Amino acid sequence: MFVLTTLVYPVVLAALCIGTGLLVDRCSGGWLPGLLLPAAGAAGLIGLSQLATFLAPIAPATPWVMTAVAVAGVALARPRLRVLAGRLRERPWQPVAPVLAYLLALAPVLLSGRPSFSAYLTLSDSAVHMTGADYLLHHGQAYGHLDLRNSYGQYINDYYNTSYPSGADTLFGGSSFLLGLPLIWAFQPFNAFMLAIAAGPAWLLVRRVGLDGPWAALAALTATVPALVYGYELIGSIKEITALAMILTLGVLVVLYPRWLRGRANGAIPFALAAAAGVSALGAGFGAWVLAAAAILAVAMVRDAAADPRAPWRSLRLIGAGAVVLLVAALPTWTELSQSLQVAQNIASTGNPGNLRTPLETLQVFGVWLGESYKHPPAGVDLAVTDALIAVTIAAVALGVLRVIRARDYPLAGWFALTVIVWLALNEYSTTWVDAKTLMMTTPVLVILAWAGVAALRRSPLRHTAPLLALALTGGVIASDALQYHSSNIAPTARYEELASVDHRFAGKGPTLFTDFDEYALYELRDLDVGGPNFEYSPPALRGVGANYRYPVELDRLPSAALRAYPLIVTRRDPSADRPPSAYRLLWQGTYYQVWGRTAGAPPAVADVGLSGSPAEQCARVARLAAVAGVAGERLVAAPSAQIVTIPLAQASRPAGWALLRGGLGMSTRGRLSAEFTVPAGGVWDVWLQGQIMPTVTVGVDGHPLGSIGAQLGGNSVVRNTTSPLAVSLSAGRHRLSIARGGFSLAPGAGGSADLYGVFLTSAGAPSQQPLVMVAPARWRSLCGRSYQWIELVPV
Repeated sequence: MFVLTTLVYPVVLAALCIGTGLLVDRCSGGWLPGLLLPAAGAAGLIGLSQLATFLAPIAPATPWVMTAVAVAGVALARPRLRVLAGRLRERPWQPVAPVLAYLLALAPVLLSGRPSFSAYLTLSDSAVHMTGADYLLHHGQAYGHLDLRNSYGQYINDYYNTSYPSGADTLFGGSSFLLGLPLIWAFQPFNAFMLAIAAGPAWLLVRRVGLDGPWAALAALTATVPALVYGYELIGSIKEITALAMILTLGVLVVLYPRWLRGRANGAIPFALAAAAGVSALGAGFGAWVLAAAAILAVAMVRDAAADPRAPWRSLRLIGAGAVVLLVAALPTWTELSQSLQVAQNIASTGNPGNLRTPLETLQVFGVWLGESYKHPPAGVDLAVTDALIAVTIAAVALGVLRVIRARDYPLAGWFALTVIVWLALNEYSTTWVDAKTLMMTTPVLVILAWAGVAALRRSPLRHTAPLLALALTGGVIASDALQYHSSNIAPTARYEELASVDHRFAGKGPTLFTDFDEYALYELRDLDVGGPNFEYSPPALRGVGANYRYPVELDRLPSAALRAYPLIVTRRDPSADRPPSAYRLLWQGTYYQVWGRTAGAPPAVADVGLSGSPAEQCARVARLAAVAGVAGERLVAAPSAQIVTIPLAQASRPAGWALLRGGLGMSTRGRLSAEFTVPAGGVWDVWLQGQIMPTVTVGVDGHPLGSIGAQLGGNSVVRNTTSPLAVSLSAGRHRLSIARGGFSLAPGAGGSADLYGVFLTSAGAPSQQPLVMVAPARWRSLCGRSYQWIELVPV
């Protein structure tokens, strides 16, 4: 699966885009540069996949429709393909930038050696896109049959049935399904590929400012993966990354307008497709960038009209053809235009800053940010170096502006200027979340201008300083990206593969209550109609009870009657957590999850209480519950607590740099924790760690290593994530636990989350499901003297 998703999939995706790009080129008159074919093909495929899913009955055929179009493009343009191949041999540097951009963008996953996706725990919007892409390719843009009583149906309905932009999702789903790939593992390669195709138009713009060969390759690469763009690619901002390639494509089409604006009407097809793809991927807000590009073309049309009486009629035909293509390629958006505009307005005006605690710094637009995250400012030496590199970039941008103006390249200068004005205007009238996105999508433009400054130096008496400036621009971007790569959290592959196996094993047997908080479960358990009161869209019957958003479900707080709607409950395997009510029995257990099934005909509890505290305190609660029993006949059912040996972290010996946080420890530096504990009996014990642990930590007892734990992360950084256990044979009595984090490593995620919230032991021989204790209410005293999770009063 790793090779299929990271290496085979991008090749197939490239073939689809190039084949479709060849067809677009042929239909528009055969004038497109070869480097623009992948982006033009992606635009065409977005329009095609939008149409195919808009017609719901043919939605499952979308991958094959896309393939047929790409094959047709190759078949009809074989002579053109041979010419392009010959030119590529003459210019071997051209493929360097997109290939390196893909490898850099996917570096955390590639170097982890397993299928995954990056920046886990940072932003879970990618879960919505995975779920939505799967739904759209199976059911199309039809939502009438959705079950809105659970979280899955509500997510799909509230996002995609409100004209939420889905252009990137349909291209993603259609291309992934062609190889039968799980979308969760194809997601990051897709984002890396869509970023990589932006290197093509970036190269053409860089060549326009006066660079070619290895200079152009270096410039195109740094313009494609500047710090802020790289950070957004890592968190899977699929809409923005896709739109970025379309923005640069529009820029190229603007500066190449003499090739098509003065020709036949079909010359407008590439521009219209890029505009439609941007609108489909990003929403109506992409219209700002389309208008900026169209303004330059309008000026050119006016100038042509003054020189040629036939030009106005030619322009009208061109505009008409472009309008038709734009209308058809983004038809789902135009048919629900009012909703699309409302979505754009809601996004632009939302007070929700997403994963941003504070607005981004404006200076981040210059492509350098020597920090572990684009969300936080660098500190110390990193801050000083960042400021110096930004100052160098600003000087290079100033030189670049002068270069473009002196070259009298007014279309390019106008497009640069209007793109910056779009950013400033949106920044003035939108909120933190949108400001950050527009800042990111403007960054490549400023970086290209900085490389125009390099071109200016190469043609000046100071040409010997050009390599130094190029080194500073490249080094700043690569160093910034390396720091983000190092601190990225990689999604836990094994846990999600197990969740996928649960979906396969129990498909169609839902609805299913999911007690953990993990929005990626919406995709992995999509065949179980999954829901939970801790999701953003919680089931109406459970809303407001049992959990807060992002926190695990407390089953003992859920109404018994509401639980009857859930034949299945999926819980994390955690001996310290409460088991489901007595009406459920354990059906399946894996390394990370347990699946509980409701016994047919099992009546809901008449009353129940959660038990905690000492056995004496619990006994008083048992007495009160027994007093509720009526004459109709009930019994008390109690769930015994597992025998748990808790190791207190606050009293443990630890490095000074490991600060206490949220009831746990931040293992931020190299060091070792040491803590004593006592087990009541000899035998085999399981050691359980609770925390978000990305870098590898070594666990030992009494100086003997037990094993290592790493890349074990939960769905939310603020809750406890119970890792898989490590077994150890112990004698009764006192022992010493050690947990060590190693030093610096180049491994992906080695600088990621390392938060430890708890450590406990359980007897490895204990059954996975503690037998329930059942007694008549009159014998309630027999339950005293032992610890229980909860107790229910159940009809006989």
